Amino acid sequence: MRSDDFQAITGLCAPIVEKLDRYLACLRHWQRRINLVSSSTLADPWRRHVLDSLQIASEVSSPSKRLVDLGSGAGFPGMVLAITGFSDVHLIESDARKCAFLHQINAETDTHAIVVHNRIDKVKPFRADVVTARALAPLDSLIECAQPFLGSDSICLFLKGSKVEQELTAAQKKWNMRVLRVPSLTDPAGTVLKIERTGRRDNG
Repeated sequence: MRSDDFQAITGLCAPIVEKLDRYLACLRHWQRRINLVSSSTLADPWRRHVLDSLQIASEVSSPSKRLVDLGSGAGFPGMVLAITGFSDVHLIESDARKCAFLHQINAETDTHAIVVHNRIDKVKPFRADVVTARALAPLDSLIECAQPFLGSDSICLFLKGSKVEQELTAAQKKWNMRVLRVPSLTDPAGTVLKIERTGRRDNG
């Protein structure tokens, strides 16, 4: 997929696509020094990273919602959403070098995502409308990590691969939750999990 293919699919304006192109150029440059993403994915980054991240935007009612991206790493999906119009994005990342990369992307693209350099379990809890994560941890662990940021109306949007059913089975032993499975636009084996109303099961 090329940038013009991506623009045709998403309908994003040229200035936003240009910012995303600068993001990917910066990613390629930094990848030589630190491992931000799997190198094999850089053969098709518009599909594997940018479109993959952006697909979850349709599950959020407004870009003004406060969004927390857990273990943001190279910024997928949180930074993509910030660049494309989400106004209150918090990127939580424990690796100082990855945080430096995220700050660089903010500067290169004139974006104002909030980069939080800390372990997820050490961040002072605050309420988010949306919690996202990609390639971070099994689902039961993700839900645990998300708890300090969830209010009664919050949702989780987690990008998952071929093991999604096993992860759901394991998570449902520990958590009550409402789950919507949305087929991935970029990976036939992938799923976007939209999760609401999570609560710990009483297994005692």
